[in-house]
Amino acid sequence: MKINRWLRTALITCAAVFSFGIGVSAQTAFAATTPKYTTVSTTTIKKAPYHKKSAAGAIYNLSHTKKIANLKTYPYTTWYATKKVTLKNGASKALYYKVSNGSGSVSGYVWHNYLTPGKSPFGLKYAQSAVALDMNTGGTVWSKAADTPRPIASITKLMTLYLVRQKISNGDGTWDSKVNTSNAGLKKLGKDKDFGGFKFTKNSYTVRDLYLAGLIESSNNAAIALGQWVAGGSTPTYNKKFINMMNAQAKLWNLTDASFVSASGMEQNSLKPFGYSIGGANANLVSANDVAQIAKHFIADYNDVLTDASIKSMTLDGQKLYNYNNMLPGRKYYQKSLNVDGLKTGYTVPAGYCFVGTGRKAGHDRIITVVLHDQNEFTETRSLMNYVYNNKLA
Repeated sequence: MKINRWLRTALITCAAVFSFGIGVSAQTAFAATTPKYTTVSTTTIKKAPYHKKSAAGAIYNLSHTKKIANLKTYPYTTWYATKKVTLKNGASKALYYKVSNGSGSVSGYVWHNYLTPGKSPFGLKYAQSAVALDMNTGGTVWSKAADTPRPIASITKLMTLYLVRQKISNGDGTWDSKVNTSNAGLKKLGKDKDFGGFKFTKNSYTVRDLYLAGLIESSNNAAIALGQWVAGGSTPTYNKKFINMMNAQAKLWNLTDASFVSASGMEQNSLKPFGYSIGGANANLVSANDVAQIAKHFIADYNDVLTDASIKSMTLDGQKLYNYNNMLPGRKYYQKSLNVDGLKTGYTVPAGYCFVGTGRKAGHDRIITVVLHDQNEFTETRSLMNYVYNNKLA
C-alpha cells in the first residue's frame, strides 16, 4: 500500500517525537520539532569514563543548536563525564552528560543513553599487526601482534634508503654520485605495468634522484640500483651483497624479528623475471615492532627524511613521482591536528596494505605507527594516532 508524501512525513515526525523518552532518535526528533532547549538542573559528578554504546548519537552544545561531533566518528574514544544535566524540550525531559575526550579538544552534551560506562576498548579491525611508538621515549604505547614477522612490501625501502644515507654520512659518496642504471633487468622492471613506476631512460642517475624515486614513488628498480651502489657495484651479485648488509644492520639494531631477501620489498617470485631473485624465503619478514625501530633510527639519524617524505608529488626526468601517503595535507585522510609528515606506504598481495605513519600533535611527542597486512591502512592509522593522543599516551 502506498502512503502519500505528506502523510508519511507526518507519521515519521510524530514517531520521532514520541521516541525521545525511548531513545530511538531523541536529538533528531527535538531538532525537527521544537529547537528550544532549557536547562532544568545541573549536577557536578566525579569524573567518570564512558564510551559510545553503538553507532548512534551525537554531542551537542548546551542549547542543542549546534552539533559538535557524531559519536560514530570517534569509535575508540573514551569520553569523560563531569556533569549530569537535565534538559527540557517542550513537555519532555531527558538526562544528558557533559563530556570531553581525554585531550579536551572535543566537549559538549550527549544524551545519557548513547553512552555506556567504562573506557573505550580500542582495537584495529583489519590490521593483522600494528604498533604505536613514542619517538621521544622510544617506548611502545600500543600494540597488536607486534612481534609477529610478516611480509612488509615497500616498507622495506626504509632500510634500503637508510643504508644509502649511512654510506653518504660515512664519506663514501654524495647526493651527486652517479648510480649505474644500465642493467637490462632493472630497465625492464621500471617499465613493468605491475611493479614499475619510474622508468630508467638513462644509464645513470644521481643518488639523490633515485633516493627520491624510491621514497616518494616507491620505485622498485630505483631501490635495487641504490642497494647495488651501496654494496659497491651494479650487477645482481651486488644486490645479494647488499641484502646481506640489510640483515647485518638489522642484527646491529637487535631486530630479532627481521629477515630480508629483497632490497625493494618485492617477493622472490616477482623478482625472478627480472633476474633479481636470490632464493630462500619468498618475502622479507619483519615484525611491526622492528619496522617501527627502523623508522625511529631513520628519523633520529636523518631527520630531513620527513621533509622529503611529505612531498606529495614532483617531476623527475620528465616523469611524475606520486606519493601514495593519503594522510598528507590535502589528501582524503588528512587530519590537521595530527601533523602527519611521513613516512612510507607498501603493498603486495602477500603483504596486504602496509603503512608507516608519523606525526606530532602540538603539545605531544612525535609518534610512529605501523600497520601491517591491513585493508584500511589510513583509516586505522588515523584511529590509532587519535587514540594515542586522546588518551595522553604520548
